[in-house]
Amino acid sequence: MVASAKAARGNSLRRPLGAANAGLQIARSGRPDIDSSRGRIMFERYTEKARRVIFFARYEASQYGSPYIETEHLLLGLLREDRSLATRFLGKVDSERGIRTEIERHITPRERISTSVEVPLTTDSKKILNLAAEEADRLGHRHVGTEHLLLGMLRVEGSLAAQILHARGLKLAEIREQLPKDAGPAGVKTQPRHDAALSTLEDFLSGLKKYNSEQLLPFFAKNAHFVDASGKPWNREEIGKHFETLFILYAKKNAAYVIEETIRDTNGAVGAIVLWKNAVLASLERIWMHRMSVVLVPEGEEWTIVLIQVTPVKPS
Repeated sequence: MVASAKAARGNSLRRPLGAANAGLQIARSGRPDIDSSRGRIMFERYTEKARRVIFFARYEASQYGSPYIETEHLLLGLLREDRSLATRFLGKVDSERGIRTEIERHITPRERISTSVEVPLTTDSKKILNLAAEEADRLGHRHVGTEHLLLGMLRVEGSLAAQILHARGLKLAEIREQLPKDAGPAGVKTQPRHDAALSTLEDFLSGLKKYNSEQLLPFFAKNAHFVDASGKPWNREEIGKHFETLFILYAKKNAAYVIEETIRDTNGAVGAIVLWKNAVLASLERIWMHRMSVVLVPEGEEWTIVLIQVTPVKPS
């Protein structure tokens, strides 16, 4: 039986890691580790997905009123960020809901904490991040990804995250055996780049209904632009300031999208045409239709959106 857990991005929430408020720092060299002089974590090798796990963990901690980022918050962050990994090893599409319910049985929710308040990592959470780097080294991987974070969680035996994962049948040795089969010469998962770009796009599009601007802005490249349905261009800073207004239609419950076409550029970019529709459920009458052209470019191991252009479509 799972033992009881301890009851125990302010401005930086706009960055994937929530680095300052979580007591974290992105190093310019070396492997991820604890900086003993400042008690901070180094993240140079972490993929964008792994960094977003920590951002989501920071968010989960604040929502439950926790003064620390506990291991269970890292687990929830992992489930939010990498559903395909969770489904692969936990076997259920809705595993997040069941695990969240389990966690809530073992914690005492408190009043929500403002995102401007610093929320540091617990000792066990720091162990998970360091062990994730060890697991990457063990497997010969140059990057530290979500799969390594999962292994790190399983190694911190006494934590609530590890107990929940063990209770669901996850075994460290078995997962280690499976991961090298998916790794290429450089230790990076050999998912086709085109498919990886589309996975990022799907995460963004579906996230419009679930996440806020602070959680979605990291999907955009630093030089990203958005052209709205009236033809007005917006740069990344403006996208961040007016995110809710620009994307409000696509966040509605009865808005639906379909990816009509994808295009691979010879320079490595991937383009997609997305058709959005909004229907009134009672009459199924279409109120509006937009065609969204999206261009994604690779940034290291991840993909980011560099352009979104919206064109109104006259309903037939």
